[in-house]
Amino acid sequence: MTNKHGDFIWYELMTGDVGAAQQFYGPLLGWDFAESGAGDMAYREILVDGNPIGGLMALTREMTESGAEPCWLGYITVEDVDRMAEAIQSAGGSVHLSPRDIPEVGRFALVTDPSGAMFYVMKPIPPADGPDFTSMAFAATEPMLGHCAWNELASSDPERALNFYHDLLGWEKDGEIDMGPMGKYEFLRHDHMIGAIMPKAETSPTSAWTFYFRVADIDAAATRIEQEGGRILQPPIEIPGGDHATIAMDPQGARFALVGTRK
Repeated sequence: MTNKHGDFIWYELMTGDVGAAQQFYGPLLGWDFAESGAGDMAYREILVDGNPIGGLMALTREMTESGAEPCWLGYITVEDVDRMAEAIQSAGGSVHLSPRDIPEVGRFALVTDPSGAMFYVMKPIPPADGPDFTSMAFAATEPMLGHCAWNELASSDPERALNFYHDLLGWEKDGEIDMGPMGKYEFLRHDHMIGAIMPKAETSPTSAWTFYFRVADIDAAATRIEQEGGRILQPPIEIPGGDHATIAMDPQGARFALVGTRK
């Protein structure tokens, strides 16, 4: 694969009801789905115009009994999963799922940064028929409907998070917006602008990533979310560049966000 160390390459929804999640997100984002084998677990791939960008995975009883809740998680490609897992622990993060292989897919680990925000690191295996395949799950260079458009970390310690992701993944700070009492909104660049880090709200239980997926009509999407049993946490607001963004929760309780134009 041509993605470099530090790139977002995949987005995964862990949910209590994969079928209901498919019915909710498919029409909302124009996603198609395909069954896929991922190790010993059935897995449903998310496709946009035939291109895979992520997946849906059912939470098992063991996961929920251990405290897992519905959520979206991002995968970041790294050069060496085992060395990265060790580096994350040395930098104050933790490893929740030790490095392991998925045959014909790649090696991965589930980790957290020092403030507890969860993400995956992965060394993918390129498709046999496409050794130069590039993941477009995150649309880094141009707007792409149905793809992730922004990666936002709400952290209990933004300064430490900036240093952590810079040192381990090569991300650079590229400007900021002063949000007053809410703190700074600090932009992240990895060749291209990839997202931002901000202080988490006091009411938020833990540091976490939120992923913004692109839609054609932000108001129509927000209306559909509520009609289909989701909940709007932040109504559409204008953001720099003229787009509008909304933050929501799906019917199973996973937090996500949308960005798009206002018609």
